Amino acid sequence: MSTQAETDAASIVERFTLKAFVESCLVLEEGVASMRDIDLGMMAGAGIIPPPFARADQLGLDEMLARLEHAATEWGEAFEPPRILRRLVAQGRLGVKAGQGFFPYARADAGWDESPVKLESRGEVAIAWIDRPPANSISPDVVAALQRAWDALTGDRSARALVLASANPMLFCAGADIKAFTTMDATAGRQLLDQMHELLRAMERSSVVTIAAVGGLALGGGCELAMACDFRIAAESAMFGQPEISLGIIPGFGGTQRLPRLVGEAKALEMNLTGEPIGAEEAHQLGLATRVVPDHELFDTALGWARKLAAQPPLAVQQIKQVSAQGELDVGIETEKQGFANVFASEDAREGISAFLQKRTPRFQGR
Repeated sequence: MSTQAETDAASIVERFTLKAFVESCLVLEEGVASMRDIDLGMMAGAGIIPPPFARADQLGLDEMLARLEHAATEWGEAFEPPRILRRLVAQGRLGVKAGQGFFPYARADAGWDESPVKLESRGEVAIAWIDRPPANSISPDVVAALQRAWDALTGDRSARALVLASANPMLFCAGADIKAFTTMDATAGRQLLDQMHELLRAMERSSVVTIAAVGGLALGGGCELAMACDFRIAAESAMFGQPEISLGIIPGFGGTQRLPRLVGEAKALEMNLTGEPIGAEEAHQLGLATRVVPDHELFDTALGWARKLAAQPPLAVQQIKQVSAQGELDVGIETEKQGFANVFASEDAREGISAFLQKRTPRFQGR
């Protein structure tokens, strides 16, 4: 092939790639499909790998913006950079190199690079990235890694909020690793269940606020893990479900207990007996999802919640979590009274009241 022919071919490829990206952005901006569905559709239907949004993140959104501005000059306004691209670049979300573009990317702390759960510290906020391809299935090594991350987080007390996220932008967690479970005897299986339940209850009782950033599938153990978090921020693409019954088993990580407390007994029974998942909007209406946001805003929203909640007084946070939702009203009121007395005597309470009277921002120390 001549040099000119190679140049022409490269120009055609560049023009097609940029146009596919622009059209993908327009489809996203118009609300026709989610970012996840667009990328999946381009991979499965058009054979474009990597798909437009993932490709742009890899290249760098600032570089993509520069290419489109040049293309618009050369080929016309059809290549004008989309609004969403300009906004993300202005926010510093430049793709993989920045840790976030259209999708978020894990930037693990030292010593966590090879773990199936990667811990990332950002001041008073930590992120636990589930990273076990292809489906982030919960296996013994994932449970152990979750426990290790939790122990590290609560051990040094540097973080007051935890975002539980997926390193796979296409899903949160597709459930338990059934193959791994079939290799375990009854004793090992019971130990794993006990370990997972102990971890989830520790999260619920802790002064650390936990937020699940749920994009794509959160099924079985993945849904149960999300339900044990204090809040669930869901992307528009999120799907929640407990499909264990289709395997002849029942939920094992709290799905028969937490789900009815969130969505009501009737709906929980329906979901557990049919195994059919529900979408993000229905999950929000039922109380399973705290908020629903566009896919590309999922991580930022969860991180924003984490930063806000990390500023709250830890002792008060822990007491509120522990005394809330008691089964019987009188028991609950007595529990609340004791919790109030415990917190009222704390240094944080004195600081909060003084800051209010002095019209300044309080500095809570967890004492």
